Amino acid sequence: MSWTKNDYPASLKNLPRDVRNKAIEIANALLDEGYEEGRAIAIATDRAHQSEEGSTPDKTEYHVTPHDDGWQLKKADGKRAILVESTKDKLLSKAKDYVTDHSGTLVVHKQDGSVEDHLYQR
Repeated sequence: MSWTKNDYPASLKNLPRDVRNKAIEIANALLDEGYEEGRAIAIATDRAHQSEEGSTPDKTEYHVTPHDDGWQLKKADGKRAILVESTKDKLLSKAKDYVTDHSGTLVVHKQDGSVEDHLYQR
């Protein structure tokens, strides 16, 4: 399903018009490549924000992954956990603030290690 400037996912509703239009364009291209809708929206939103701000995709990536003691937040190339919590929900609330404060992006993984979501943090 392709989206238009007048018919798009509710998750894009609160984006600035220029960012939303760019996200719609990118999401449609990702759908054409076979991406699942939710994943296409997340990626498109991130890329549209980057395009709008003139930033490059070299922002620091932080990953939420399973840990022996629950869940951890690590820098993409980091060796040690920045934060560790017993549950994913507890970690996510802290991780989002941390990543926002450090102008990064947050990649959330499932228990099996596959990517669940990719969030752009301001």
